[in-house]
Amino acid sequence: MVKNKHSSLNNNAVSDQKHRNGSAITPSTEQEEKTDIQRWRLLDERGCQTWHHLESDEEVKAWPQSTADKYFLGLPLDLPDLPPPKTPTDSVQNALSFFSQLQLPPGNWACEYGGPMFLLPGMVFAWYVTNTPIPKPIAVEMKRYLFARQSPEDGGWGLHIEGESTAYGTTMTYVVLRLLGADEEDKRMIKARGMLHKLGGAVNGPHWAKFWLAVLGVMEWDAVNPVPPELWLVPDWVPFAPWRWWIHMRQVFLPMSYIYSTKFVFPSNPLVRRIREEIYTQSYSSVNFASHRNSISPRDNYHPKSLILTIINWILVYIWIPFLRTDPIKKWAEDWTFDLIQREDENTDFANLAPVSSPMNMVACYIHDGPDSYPVKRHRERLPEFLWMKHEGMLVNGTNGVQTWDTSWLVQAVVEAGLAEDPKWKPMLTKALEFLEDQQIRENCMEQDVCYRQRRKGAWAFSTKTQGYTVSDTTSEALKAVLMLQRLPGYPKQVSDERIQDAIDTLLTMQNASGGFASYEPTRGSEYLEVLNAAEVFGRIMVEYDYPECSTAVVTALRLFSKHDPSYRKSDISRALDGALKYIRKAQRPDGSWYGSWGICFTYAGMFALESFASVGENYTNSPRVAKACEFFIGKQRDDGGWGESYKSCEMGVYVQRESQVVMTSWAIIGLMVAEYPDREPIERAVKLIMGRQQRNGEWLQEGIEGVFNKSVMISYPNYKFTFPIKALGMFAKRYGNPKLV
Repeated sequence: MVKNKHSSLNNNAVSDQKHRNGSAITPSTEQEEKTDIQRWRLLDERGCQTWHHLESDEEVKAWPQSTADKYFLGLPLDLPDLPPPKTPTDSVQNALSFFSQLQLPPGNWACEYGGPMFLLPGMVFAWYVTNTPIPKPIAVEMKRYLFARQSPEDGGWGLHIEGESTAYGTTMTYVVLRLLGADEEDKRMIKARGMLHKLGGAVNGPHWAKFWLAVLGVMEWDAVNPVPPELWLVPDWVPFAPWRWWIHMRQVFLPMSYIYSTKFVFPSNPLVRRIREEIYTQSYSSVNFASHRNSISPRDNYHPKSLILTIINWILVYIWIPFLRTDPIKKWAEDWTFDLIQREDENTDFANLAPVSSPMNMVACYIHDGPDSYPVKRHRERLPEFLWMKHEGMLVNGTNGVQTWDTSWLVQAVVEAGLAEDPKWKPMLTKALEFLEDQQIRENCMEQDVCYRQRRKGAWAFSTKTQGYTVSDTTSEALKAVLMLQRLPGYPKQVSDERIQDAIDTLLTMQNASGGFASYEPTRGSEYLEVLNAAEVFGRIMVEYDYPECSTAVVTALRLFSKHDPSYRKSDISRALDGALKYIRKAQRPDGSWYGSWGICFTYAGMFALESFASVGENYTNSPRVAKACEFFIGKQRDDGGWGESYKSCEMGVYVQRESQVVMTSWAIIGLMVAEYPDREPIERAVKLIMGRQQRNGEWLQEGIEGVFNKSVMISYPNYKFTFPIKALGMFAKRYGNPKLV
């Protein structure tokens, strides 16, 4: 049986992938090429998730597909129909009967975490330019996924799966499809090329697209605005020093600046030369690339470059680089930048923060250390952890998973539903508790101040301990799940009081002066740094911000901990709670809503904010702000009893309706119930909608996309359609006596 988590890019190399002569993968035509989906298996080793395509019948027989494998791949599950639920608790029991079968051996749940269309291209670009063979099953399924997500109307691709076609999405996807073997005469590629030309060609792509195109050698570096590594030499006290930037931005800028400084270009081959002639509206040799540094399609220009940034870029291009940047300065900057890259690799065992920065780190190591170096080999082993296989093909997840986050929510949902002491679910929850115990981070980074890392001892990362980045709300939700279970009879005490206190100590380091909490670390720089936002396609990307969702998670965790251990850091916790609640109150809009930055959008944030107030005894009756928030929710309820909010709310900053969604309906009524909204009727109508959409086997089907980041990029949280309905229905049953509704 092949169960080596590092086999994906080493043992299954494609024999016909010869980068140098340009024959990346055998070209495809419009006849769909696919693998035998019944040969795919998900391996989960302590949360490390990798997909494997089994080649032999012996392997298939030795490693049968699990129910979870089949579910993720869209294969028939052959599960029996369950008794039709008559009460909310019946519905919860059916949901758990289904969802429990998706629990993986370490105790966690897995799922797709896709949506953004710029993640997969970066991975393939990095593999290609580092001469990393792409296994044929992966190449085939990546092509299949990208074609499945092609716009049927115009042939392009967007920033995310529900967005309109853009120059960024269309350029990157088109080029990657060519690298993966798609034929330029494939009708789908012809249509895509037409859309790309309609958008002005690749010269109208944003900065991140131009960077990768220059690395591949299908665009000149003259078209790329400067990414100078010298910025990392700026003293820490300087207001715009990179350590002050949001962690995702600085971890992308870090390897990007190193690669930019080296001006690395993949050696040309016939395929590269053909792509050059396909992605522009004129011949490659006639393009004046330097004149297109600031060219960008209006569809991509969500955050236009500021005048200040444009001036800075001009100075860098025409004064600093040609006249003032000496070789010693260049070497000093590159050396320090690469040292920071190495520290990131070491602190995460080459898992890295996310799949935008990780492929760039790999290319930087390839340039600095050589193709046969340990860092390059280790990157090749770790990158497959970002891959996800589904019925449409293979995509790249937004992180190396959502293991800790989703497992924490499932535990809380079952506890809130009053079913945690049911013997039927104790084994499932005990395994989940064991997973959360295993994933708590036990030590800080080496020289964390030197590499600008936040304290992490006692924290939980969004995905796995190996990835190792403190996240305020993940730490809070995991801590709550642990505390909820460990205080119930019959559950082992997996996490000691000392380790729980470590988590509290870390959370208390993450509060901002405003009282609010950000995501990975306290805010380090001013919002004015957005004038340096060079990414163009994202908003609010340069620094950390306060978030109602993160602040609420910390508030509710601290409140629950105080009941568990009322004496530990009592005054510090009291001050933190006062500050966080003050921020949440201030963040409320005049119409009673809160803007959500990690889920869509006002519905998501409103649920969290109302949970904050409920934890300190504020409800509809005694708090005007809570009453106003409830009325906002009630005003958005649709005729069918549900709630549905479009991702456009995130982009536009105003509530935009769509058809009712099970997940958003659950968020809304959770908020109403914790606020003790007095009218049962609208809540009951919503419960009936949720129950009515449940399938006979206990599952709910996937509807619209649920998550967001940086205002313009949507991302999927497929397990939300289980955890939040379970929580909502369970809360309703506990509050109203579990009435028959069917």
